Amino acid sequence: MFKDLYEDAKNIKDKDPAARNILEVIILYSGFHAIFFHRIAHFFYSKKLFFIARLISQISRFITGIEIHPGAKIGKRLFIDHGLGIVIGETAEIGNDCTIYHQVTLGGTGKDKNKRHPTIGNNVFIGAGSKILGPIEIGNNVKIGAGAVVLKNVEEYATVVGIPAHKVNG
Repeated sequence: MFKDLYEDAKNIKDKDPAARNILEVIILYSGFHAIFFHRIAHFFYSKKLFFIARLISQISRFITGIEIHPGAKIGKRLFIDHGLGIVIGETAEIGNDCTIYHQVTLGGTGKDKNKRHPTIGNNVFIGAGSKILGPIEIGNNVKIGAGAVVLKNVEEYATVVGIPAHKVNG
């Protein structure tokens, strides 16, 4: 787990031009703190210790302003930049090397049972204020523009923008 956390911190340092060193990221970055707490909460969640998992996630939310349900599955090297207001639901899945900006929601629509939240591929960029809702799939190497509302699957390498989101490349 410590190796993964070091990778997370190094990734943030490499992607954020304002980050001066890894120690600064570990001590000062709320996105890193949210990932750190989530990895602990997810461990307890996977052991069916739901109360302690939710307690840790709620403490993290209070400290960071980022709400990640302990059931969410998060890959390696997630970069949460300016994370305030992010919500990631219980059945959401996020691949490796993704970037998420503030006020993003990976949420449900209220209509679905079981798998209710989106699955995000690898190397996906999600712009500020975007809402990705329902049990949809976002392919690898996708870019989602700021403020987009995504309600349908997005194919690999696409760029989507708008409300509702629509493809603007290729």
